Order: sequence, then structure tokens, then C-alpha cells
Amino acid sequence: METGITRHVSSEAPRVMVVDGSKVARRLLQQVLEAQLPGVEVVACESGAEALRRLGDGAVNLLTTALRLPDMDGLVLAREIREHAAQAYIPIVVVSGDVEERLHNRTLTDDVTDYFDKSLGFGALADFIRGYVRPERQAHGEVLYVEDSRVVALATRRMLEKHGLTVLHVVSVEDALALLETAQAQGRIGADLVLTDVNLKGELTGGDLLDRVRHRFHYGKGQLPVLVMTGDDNPRNQAALLKAGANDLVQKPIEEQLLITKLLFQLRVSQRLRATVSA
Repeated sequence: METGITRHVSSEAPRVMVVDGSKVARRLLQQVLEAQLPGVEVVACESGAEALRRLGDGAVNLLTTALRLPDMDGLVLAREIREHAAQAYIPIVVVSGDVEERLHNRTLTDDVTDYFDKSLGFGALADFIRGYVRPERQAHGEVLYVEDSRVVALATRRMLEKHGLTVLHVVSVEDALALLETAQAQGRIGADLVLTDVNLKGELTGGDLLDRVRHRFHYGKGQLPVLVMTGDDNPRNQAALLKAGANDLVQKPIEEQLLITKLLFQLRVSQRLRATVSA
């Protein structure tokens, strides 16, 4: 039976970009990461401009930045990345010795995924980063899954549940919006992550759902991640989905390992961000 899902194991090593004006800090963090995360590729940058330039060399799984850079504030760098980076959502972690003061004086926005207190040491930071780039394969959380093909939906649901996730499956965007509206009226978000196909049989598409999640419900990327499945390999159309607010894209036909890796990654990022905000 054709399920639309293939299985493939990715062997790509995680890439972590470290942005810090201090050569000593960059070198120390690179050494610790390479020792504690075998296979990791560290891209070290001394300025915001260099980081923005080197992001064009290839996707990174996570970026850490100091708040004080030689050419810009770390929060300005985060905003520039969100507005101009061509790749999918990049977790951005600000590493600073005055995290508490900054958290009190500044609003935590979607530009920054998390903050890390430098006083905890580089070893603790490496462990912190590992949680993002190499999350456990088992997870917990609710996935709002929008798919109108019952054959594909059944196979995908079983696969997600195998990894410990709870799946709320609906066949249309209209049903998904009704679920989100009910949850919001009750003071809840309604799910930990949205997984949707772009092309659906109803009047509304996955793109319409993405637009409403970001602009009607006003859920940011860190608050309610949206993972979009698409068979369109046109880079311009894919970039438009990311610009519209998709955290990441999964190309069809779906590769199980790739979908699970991306889904658990976005779920882990969101859960860490929510924990930080509510602390």
C-alpha cells in the first residue's frame, strides 16, 4: 500500500554557529562543543556581519551570539536573521553574563529563542546546546495534524505515536481553526505543534492555516511551531512559506526520519522557549 512516506536515515552532522567578538571565547566554546558533541561542525564568527555572510554558505542547526558584538547588538543580529535568512527557522541563543538584567529590561521576542547565563560555564552551555541539536528520539506533546488523505494520515499518525506524541488529526483547515478557536477561548493554545499539508481539498489551504495561526491567533514561531509538508520544489515558493511564518518545510514524498527529526527539533525548541517565558 502506498502511504506517501519513505524511510531514510540522515547522517548529517549538526552545524552550530558561534558569534562572539572574543577570540578566546570562540575558541573555548568550539573546543568544548567538539569534545562533547562528536561530529559537530562549529562555524565561528567574530561579528554580526560575518555571521550574516556565512549563513549563506549553508544551513546551521543553532546559533549562539554574545549580546555585545564589535559591529552590532546581538538582538539586532537576531532580528536581521529572522528578516533575511533564507533557511528555515534557526534557534538563536543569546549567551551573556547579564541575562537576568536583560530579561528584566527587554521583552523576550520571537527573534531570540533562548538565553543562557554565561556564568554557568562552557560545559553547561554545551549540554544546553545538545538538547537542541540532538534531542531524544522520544518526545511528548500534542501535534495538530491536518491531512485529507486518510491513507497518508493513518501511516503518519502511527509513526508519530510511535515516538510518544499525541496526534490530533483533522481533515481540513476549517476543522483545525475551530479546534484552535475553542482552545484559545479556554485560555489554551490547543496544540504544541501544527503539521499540515499545503494542498488540501477544502476551501482553505495549508498556507491559509499558516496565515491565521500567525495573524488571527497571533502565535509566534516559538509559541506554536508550524511544520509544512509540500510537494513544490520551487525555491521561491518554499521561501514564501518560510517568510509567511512556517518554522520549517518537509518535502514530499515524506521521509520518515527527516520528518521526525524536524518535528522533534521544533517541538523541543518551542517547549524550551515556553519554559523560559513562564519561569
